[in-house]
Amino acid sequence: MQPEKFYYDNKIVRNFGIATIVWGIIGMTVGLIAAIQLFKPGMNMGNQYTTFGRIRPLHTNAVIFAFVGNAIFMGVYYSLQRLLKARMFSNFLSNVHFWGWQLIILSAVITLPLGLTTSHEYAELEWPIDIAITIIWVVFGINMFGTIFKRRERHLYVAIWFYIATFVTIAVLHIVNSFELPVSAFKSYMVYAGVQDALVQWWYGHNAVAFFLTTPYLGMMYYFLPKMANRPIYSYKLSILHFWALIFIYIWAGPHHLLYTTLPGWAQSLGIAFSIMLIAPSWGGMINGLLTLRGAWDKVRDDVVLKFMVVGLTAYGMATFEGPMLSLKQVNGLAHFTDWIVAHVHVGALGWNGFLTFAILYWLIPRIYKTNLYSKKMAGFHFWIGTLGILFYAIPMYWAGFTQGLMLKEFTPEGMLKYPNFLETTLRIIPMHVMRSIGGTFYLLGAIVMAYNLARTMMQGQLVANEAAESLPLEPVNAAAESGWHRRLERRPIQLMVGALIVILVGTVIELMPTLTISSNVPTIASVKPYTPLELQGRDIYIREGCSNCHSQTVRPFRSETERYGEYSKAGEFVYDHPFLWGSKRTGPDLAREGQKYGNAWHYNHMMDPRLMSPGSIMPNYDWLLTQTLDTTTTRSKINAMRTLGVPYAAGYENRANADLNKQAQDIADNLAKDKIKVKSDKEIIAIIAYLQRLGVDIKANKTANK
Repeated sequence: MQPEKFYYDNKIVRNFGIATIVWGIIGMTVGLIAAIQLFKPGMNMGNQYTTFGRIRPLHTNAVIFAFVGNAIFMGVYYSLQRLLKARMFSNFLSNVHFWGWQLIILSAVITLPLGLTTSHEYAELEWPIDIAITIIWVVFGINMFGTIFKRRERHLYVAIWFYIATFVTIAVLHIVNSFELPVSAFKSYMVYAGVQDALVQWWYGHNAVAFFLTTPYLGMMYYFLPKMANRPIYSYKLSILHFWALIFIYIWAGPHHLLYTTLPGWAQSLGIAFSIMLIAPSWGGMINGLLTLRGAWDKVRDDVVLKFMVVGLTAYGMATFEGPMLSLKQVNGLAHFTDWIVAHVHVGALGWNGFLTFAILYWLIPRIYKTNLYSKKMAGFHFWIGTLGILFYAIPMYWAGFTQGLMLKEFTPEGMLKYPNFLETTLRIIPMHVMRSIGGTFYLLGAIVMAYNLARTMMQGQLVANEAAESLPLEPVNAAAESGWHRRLERRPIQLMVGALIVILVGTVIELMPTLTISSNVPTIASVKPYTPLELQGRDIYIREGCSNCHSQTVRPFRSETERYGEYSKAGEFVYDHPFLWGSKRTGPDLAREGQKYGNAWHYNHMMDPRLMSPGSIMPNYDWLLTQTLDTTTTRSKINAMRTLGVPYAAGYENRANADLNKQAQDIADNLAKDKIKVKSDKEIIAIIAYLQRLGVDIKANKTANK
């Protein structure tokens, strides 16, 4: 049998590599601007499109889906071809995938600063873009499986198992989490409400970390680390255990983001139990990677690429130990909503994802350009400035998290809150935020140096767009020669995909279905009424401005929180919230009981210039709300959409909704006039005041009625 000649497609790898570098620098720069705004709010330059609330989701989407996403496709397209001894299935599909993905990212760059957002973390993009993501993901899947089917290598290496699990799980996550009812071309409401929406969001949010930031990177680790170290992977059996245990356990862990909320206790307990179990497979992968370097540690001293890999794997080990620890209720009660979580996330993002990406770029680019790296000294500088950047970022954020968490829970000997004003804790941790921005600057500087180094590397070499290779054709399956159930499974990609799908669906169905399908799991409260049309419009402005990025709307059952905010939250008060707005970080105080706490004039002045009412506040001015006219042409479609989702607006109410809206708006404007504030009733500020004044009022009424 004669070897067959074919050509690897390096051009698509190069394209994704360049996109990784460009979007990485853009995403990190946006993140740095957002970080600086947390101690210098004027860094939004008085522009509504660059406030923290709007660019924070732009930063997360740019880093996760643009930087990391392009890096995944770069690594998959390079390694898949060589593991399967085959060119990618279709050049056309490869190019559709590349350009489609870049257009999706560009659409995020445009829409998120405009305030077009669902508010679901890591899934903020609106429904037309969600459809585009689905189409491009299917294109990627067809291209990947098409390549697998025409392979010249019978055995599917461990990296490919992770790629297959990533494809199928991300598809399930994206589809389930994107059940939205369109209201207009760029506005939708989540089908789920309140507790149900929260459960789906954090089932998605945690597993986006698991199956976008982790499993494809583990696949790339299994391919690139042995190549870099010139050593075989430490243990094949450990890789089997690592793979199946990881994808089975990970899918259950999402509820640990919702501890002490109104999520049913059994779901919280499941999330905790599986989070603790997650340590074993996570560390199994880290150990398998680090032990691959046995006998090659002398290379680590001299090879900057291996340095990046070792620190990346170490960061993965640290993050995957800390995550389960943070799921313990005692720890979570202190850490949640603080900068401790920010530190934890960035140890994984900067160390694991960032450093592995840098290592792969430094190793891969010279090879496809058939040249040497332009400057090893620059790469060494990048490693050390990047490592310092992580330390200068993470340590101050841990410090800030511990400080704020403890301050918020502290009582005086007389039993009073020692720091009743949330702002006191914010001002105390500003120096840590300054240090964090310095760390981010270091890390970004390293990425810029890498970009220059790799650009010069490309210039001194020449891309081998079609790299010649040869391999024997795939021989027919000899069933008698196959030994071991997993060896047989590895050679059957569809069965492997189905197996992975079943494994991830077990936890999904058990956790989601009871809460989503049994309405009695979310008891209603008689005093909780649907939002008025003006409040609904104000809520949408609140979402547009990204207020939920800084303010939570759920009071946990701690004495420190009920003393500060009021009655702890109940599941029934969120039944009309499409989407839920519980938040995940408190840069400012919780707003769940904000209604009627202050007068309308206070809210007006606070939105115009927060420092007038809260000296030292780091909240930006929202003075454009005072002049922008509220768009009431959407009221009718919004009421209809909410009714479709089960909100009990009366039949035909959409026809008189704007009349009610105008009456309530005029009442607020008249009330403001009594405080010598002249503002027309059709301005956006009126709607957001109406919404803020509604928060928690129904629960207060219910409490009064039950006395």
